[in-house]
Amino acid sequence: MNAPTSLPLTLGLAPYAGPWTFEQAAHLMRRTTYGPVLAHIKWAVDQGLSATVDKLFEELPQPDLPVNAFYTGDPGVPVGAPWIDATYDNTILNDQASYRFRSLTSWTYGLIWQEGISIREKLTLFWHNHFPVNAVEDPKFLLRYGALLRSYAWGNFRELTKEITVDPSMLRYLNGFQNKKEAPNENYARELLELFTIGKGPQTGPGDYTNYNEQDVQAFARILSGWRDFGLTVESIDGSFGSYFTADRHDDGTKVLSSHFNSEVVTNMGDQEYLHLIDIIFQQDEVARFICRKLYRWFVFYQIDEEVETNVIAPMAQIMLDNDFEIKQALQALLQSEHFFDTAFTGVLIKNPIDFLMSILKTFEVETSTPLSQQYDSWYRIWGFARQEQLSYFEVPEVAGWQAYYREPLYYRNWLNASTLPLRMTHADVFCSTGYFPFQANGQIMRVEVLKFLDTLDNPDDPNAVVDECTRLLFPKPISADRKAALKEILLPGLPDFEWTVEYLAYAANPGNPAVANPIDAKLRALIRAMVSMPDFFLS
Repeated sequence: MNAPTSLPLTLGLAPYAGPWTFEQAAHLMRRTTYGPVLAHIKWAVDQGLSATVDKLFEELPQPDLPVNAFYTGDPGVPVGAPWIDATYDNTILNDQASYRFRSLTSWTYGLIWQEGISIREKLTLFWHNHFPVNAVEDPKFLLRYGALLRSYAWGNFRELTKEITVDPSMLRYLNGFQNKKEAPNENYARELLELFTIGKGPQTGPGDYTNYNEQDVQAFARILSGWRDFGLTVESIDGSFGSYFTADRHDDGTKVLSSHFNSEVVTNMGDQEYLHLIDIIFQQDEVARFICRKLYRWFVFYQIDEEVETNVIAPMAQIMLDNDFEIKQALQALLQSEHFFDTAFTGVLIKNPIDFLMSILKTFEVETSTPLSQQYDSWYRIWGFARQEQLSYFEVPEVAGWQAYYREPLYYRNWLNASTLPLRMTHADVFCSTGYFPFQANGQIMRVEVLKFLDTLDNPDDPNAVVDECTRLLFPKPISADRKAALKEILLPGLPDFEWTVEYLAYAANPGNPAVANPIDAKLRALIRAMVSMPDFFLS
């Protein structure tokens, strides 16, 4: 995977006016949803770029709550009921917390699997990476945190920052609940500046950076003091939980910020003081540029050179500033730009583990069992596979997020290593061969049904068209004629084209007959198994 070469100065946020074909629609779908679904790509081609982007950003209701799918040992939450408002029993606390976390993660993957044409889940994971949490012991805290990210998916960055600052999961993760006037805790204050809003910039002196200094970190910690969470597991007697302000733990003295923030003087404002602080931060235009760079690395490419900074990041940030830090308008401009659709940026991202798995499950429309417990089991198994591949939802490994989105020089290559690459190969091959059962062995097997997929193709009776359609769906870039010929040889080893046509027509006339269905299934399954093991399939 080579970095794109420098692009012409004219290629920036100008609206894309080139061809709108399957290739461009598939590129947009791969970057904004999990796994390109053939019907969705065809819909996008028919509707056009503008209508497709409108659909991606269409407002959606908050999803139904996760439920107890299988655990019969919780008298307060019968099977099939949501657990968000239920209390914990100290005698069965571990079992309750375990099944609720399993329910939460399963449900989250169900939302991803069933997302439709919407960018919401992709942006929810973006914010999870940007405002990460880990080691939060109560699933109801995490459910609230996820709902917050989802509700602000393309909303106002400043207002989301205010909400996340006092979110109980974040208070726990970065020790905000321990921050008090007698012993200021600087963890959240430091990350709020360095990782969440404005960034350091180059160091300009001891304890001084381009955008803030250590004086600001100390003052920010004092301003943020006094907030606590409540209702963690058995601490709540009625199931309620959240965060609250305690005036006697808050530092009510005067705080003076550095010249980076115009030497602002902050006097005691009680529970409104943290809101004022965030407003101060967002007076700096660099905040818009900072978050636009992160959006760019998530949706386009990791390399931001001088030309990209000038022609993409700067105008994108200006759109955000013009819209009072609303994400939507700036991101829509990026996704409809000449820059986004330049072929130099097609197929240059290594899929993260969720993208990789969903590129099999969603693209081939793999089905799961309908009974509630088995459906949640299927979703939970996918969470486990992604976790094995080193992306564990609700368990971000570092406060900077997953290494693929910030760690130089490898960036996305961090997803692949001696442990994760064999796992990806195995997961892909098993889904396309024998399939996986959910954890309950009597559930429906999760397996690519290649004959069902074949029926969705435009020209299933033509082996050349089958190879063409599979490559344009599964691979982000066109491949050479020689590589297509090699794939057709897998489909029809040493056989003339008419053999496929004859076998397919026999199957189409009598699809319920194993004698004619099985040969077609075996040939197409061999092709699909080969394709999902190729490097092209790992790219977006």
